[in-house]
Amino acid sequence: MKSVRAVLDYLVSGNVSYIFGIPAGSVNAFFDELYDTPSITPIVTKHEGAASYMAASYAKYSDSLGVCIGSSGPGGTNLITGAANAMREHLPVLFLTGAVPVDTVGLNASQELHADPLYQPVTKYSQRVDRAEDLLPEIHKAVEIAMTGVPGPVHIAMPIDVQLTNIIEPSIPEFPQRRPLLPEDEHITKAAEQLAGSKSGYIFAGQGIRGSVEDVLELAETLNWPIVTSPQAKGYIPDTHPLLKGIFGFAGHEEASQLINEGKAETVLVLGSSLGETATNNWNPNIAKNRTMIQVDYDAAVFNRKYLVDIPVHGDINVTVSSIITALNGMGIKHQTLPEIEHMPPHITEEYRTQNVLWALQEKLPEDTRYTIDIGEFMAYVVHHMGVKSSDSFDINVHFGAMGSGIGSAIGAKLADPERQTVSITGDGCFFMHGMELLTAKEYEIPVLFIVMNNARLGMVHHGHSLQYKRAHERFGQEAIDISRMAASLGVPNARIDSMEDIHDKNLASVLNTNGPAVLEVALVDEQVPPMGDRVKFLSSFGK
Repeated sequence: MKSVRAVLDYLVSGNVSYIFGIPAGSVNAFFDELYDTPSITPIVTKHEGAASYMAASYAKYSDSLGVCIGSSGPGGTNLITGAANAMREHLPVLFLTGAVPVDTVGLNASQELHADPLYQPVTKYSQRVDRAEDLLPEIHKAVEIAMTGVPGPVHIAMPIDVQLTNIIEPSIPEFPQRRPLLPEDEHITKAAEQLAGSKSGYIFAGQGIRGSVEDVLELAETLNWPIVTSPQAKGYIPDTHPLLKGIFGFAGHEEASQLINEGKAETVLVLGSSLGETATNNWNPNIAKNRTMIQVDYDAAVFNRKYLVDIPVHGDINVTVSSIITALNGMGIKHQTLPEIEHMPPHITEEYRTQNVLWALQEKLPEDTRYTIDIGEFMAYVVHHMGVKSSDSFDINVHFGAMGSGIGSAIGAKLADPERQTVSITGDGCFFMHGMELLTAKEYEIPVLFIVMNNARLGMVHHGHSLQYKRAHERFGQEAIDISRMAASLGVPNARIDSMEDIHDKNLASVLNTNGPAVLEVALVDEQVPPMGDRVKFLSSFGK
């Protein structure tokens, strides 16, 4: 059998359902084997970069391995941004790239690229395989690395002749399963004693609490401590919870800032946050100033990176938080359920502004909608203003900040969780990068609503330059394009909003409940400074 056939059999054994990417000469042997692999659907995208975002999002929402593939040379380089993104998000994605025949390496073969060193800084493991009998073992090794410990992306380069070489049919190794990372008992005891002995404190929750929200809320209620979240954790804690003080960091809330900057908390418990720039308002020292810091994470590399951690607890969030609760209960500190508070709906005015548009649209979309948020000035409005009406409802890529990633992410999320309404909020700048994935969604009948905030400029760049340098170059703007007409030319259902009066049921009916993707264009130039919180102060003082 061909060595590449063994790779497909291995992926089938791991219940891989989709492979995202684009066929090309150096990977066509792989795609040829898909004819005989009906359980795996190739999602042929319009750009490899979008394929990488789809694979990462699919991995996130299916809790399984994502797989994407590209050719040698440009296909491989187009995937690298997605690998860096998956690395920041701790998502297990197998990146496969083709490579030129082994005996042509160094001879300037077509699309030759020594790819594995390029992937090494942005993956957990990257290797080129030059012997056919090593291909399956290396794939298995890479997947095991991707799915164990701290999950993350891996990369294997497969020379075309290696893929096609016949090997003795191997036994398929057992597909890896991630085992929980258990904290040390002494660290649990030390953390619980500090929490029990503190008169006051607060919980700083990051995106690592995903999948552990119920435990986190139980712990907060047991301690009766307020919760602040990072922007990436928006969507995990419901707005109706009485202990939630809002978001700290990029586009955060004043109540959360006051708690951290002016509060008298003795202890801060950090759960699942790497305490990066956007989560901490440029590493605000007040988060831990004159406080005991306890940090829980499955990635030990985040401890003491910028903030001195008094009690680091290395372990999975759900197991660790549950263990801390048990320890507190043993000390006589019991859980008390707190009644939900009434979350007042926003007051939507007639003024045609971004926050009013987003509020009005959210009021008309299903409550359990999942939103994937792209990069642009609209992102600040989403973080600051949009409500959390259901669990795990926002996917905000503010960590790596790749423009256009929210488009591919929506497609991957919908494939992983097909019963959930999925909406991508993107901008015209992002759309011009990866908007042709509309065709991918159309061809595979993937019903995602793309809300395109069209202000005919690079809005985040415009406001950033205006704040930093008191001017913005005229070329940051661009010719106004009717994106709804673009969608129509692709045969995609669409509607356009030019005023608040356009946000009505009839207009939305044309883009909801479709058999494939739809586009809702919001043509709006909002001259207000986006609600970026303390980021505005930082940008305004930049260079002074």
